[in-house]
Amino acid sequence: MKYKVTLNNRVYEVVVEKGEAIVESEYEAVQPKLEVPAPAPVQAAPTAAPVAVNGGNTFNAPLPGTVVAIKCEVGKSYKSGDVLFVVESMKMENDVTLDKDATITAILVTKGQNVSSGTPMCNIK
Repeated sequence: MKYKVTLNNRVYEVVVEKGEAIVESEYEAVQPKLEVPAPAPVQAAPTAAPVAVNGGNTFNAPLPGTVVAIKCEVGKSYKSGDVLFVVESMKMENDVTLDKDATITAILVTKGQNVSSGTPMCNIK
């Protein structure tokens, strides 16, 4: 494929073939072939494992969004299926429920806080 490219008020004709670019200028001699490097692999930054505060385990956000309600209290026991938080994600409010019976030992988020999937929301035991 041939393309015309203007750079610094100079017009170049660029030919792209099989991953290589050949630059030809209307005003200059043919430039040497330019090798198109392969993109470097992208590696995710390592993330530290959440650390429980006050003992117990962390209860993590199952989806990204904004915390719109906190429906649990420190020191109270809750049953599996009880709603602990409400998170708005993609313009919808989602109930975040407990997956096992537990007691809340610490609440780690605040109303209005943005959370990502896996963000520790509270500690349970």
